[in-house]
Amino acid sequence: MPKVIFLPNEEFCPEGMVVDAAAGDNLLELAHNAGVEIHHACDGSCACTTCHVIIREGFDSLNETSDQEEDMLDKAWGLEMDSRLSCQCIVGEEDLVVEIPKYNLNHANEAAH
Repeated sequence: MPKVIFLPNEEFCPEGMVVDAAAGDNLLELAHNAGVEIHHACDGSCACTTCHVIIREGFDSLNETSDQEEDMLDKAWGLEMDSRLSCQCIVGEEDLVVEIPKYNLNHANEAAH
């Protein structure tokens, strides 16, 4: 059973968090279910970049990015080679280490789940 390790983020999980996952879980939904309220202005429809994360370990175990996700990622603040939109990430068989960037382009925070 893979684990998802969320690195400390001042706003979303100040002390970091380790969450048990299952292959096939959606990363954004997994985060929200664990109380890590990553922004999601488009409600997970791959129409914004507010759920942008950086996969520090386990990137290759995730599903491949779609053309739509790649186009959206081009607009993300702080884009890195291992950036993904968490709403589009499907957990594979390996553990993940996830960094939530300090900033994003969200102008209006969504209500907590």
